[in-house]
Amino acid sequence: MNCMDFISTWFFPGGIETNEAILLLVGFIGQGLFSARFLIQWVVSEKKKESVIPLPFWYFSLLGGLTLFIYAFSKKDPVIMLGQGTGIFIYSRNLYLIYKKRQRDNADQVSM
Repeated sequence: MNCMDFISTWFFPGGIETNEAILLLVGFIGQGLFSARFLIQWVVSEKKKESVIPLPFWYFSLLGGLTLFIYAFSKKDPVIMLGQGTGIFIYSRNLYLIYKKRQRDNADQVSM
């Protein structure tokens, strides 16, 4: 038995249906997007030599959160749905605040 067979039978002793495999792939993609935000934040902070939260952090948070929410909804998991739903609101609000600040900054530059 090779490693992949072992892992497959460990997690799915009765086998796995195509729909379940697709849903699992969606979950992994969502988790990958969600985790990538920390890599982005770390790289940008290292370049600036200070802790910063760059704009892509919020986009990856939102995309990862939405994907994980869809996964949780499909699995009927209220715990993950509540956690990701709250996060989606927070990420969206931060993106909105960033957008509004840029609009104000642009308006200030035009009026100068």
